[in-house]
Amino acid sequence: MRVIYVAGQYRSDTNWGQTLNIQHAERAAMKLWLEGWVVFCPHLNTQLFDWALPQVSSKTWLKGGIEILKRCDAIYMLKGFRSSLGAMKEYKFAKKLGLEIQFEDPLDNC
Repeated sequence: MRVIYVAGQYRSDTNWGQTLNIQHAERAAMKLWLEGWVVFCPHLNTQLFDWALPQVSSKTWLKGGIEILKRCDAIYMLKGFRSSLGAMKEYKFAKKLGLEIQFEDPLDNC
């Protein structure tokens, strides 16, 4: 089975905005599971851990995601991912690795 990593904006200026970002990623993850992928979605894996563990830096979460991305076959870029520094780093790393890159919004593939 092939493994795909879901990347997109996680953080927001508000708690509600962050919750909406998590729900967006969750819907994409479910869609990908239905398509036959094994899905890793960091939004869900460490959901709200940043609130519960404020002593863990954003860099640590991103490094963990990159480590998992190394073991994936593909990455799925959520609509609006370009507004997220973390998702952009994941995107660039996936390109460097030569992973298959899929876009939720085809217009992002420009």
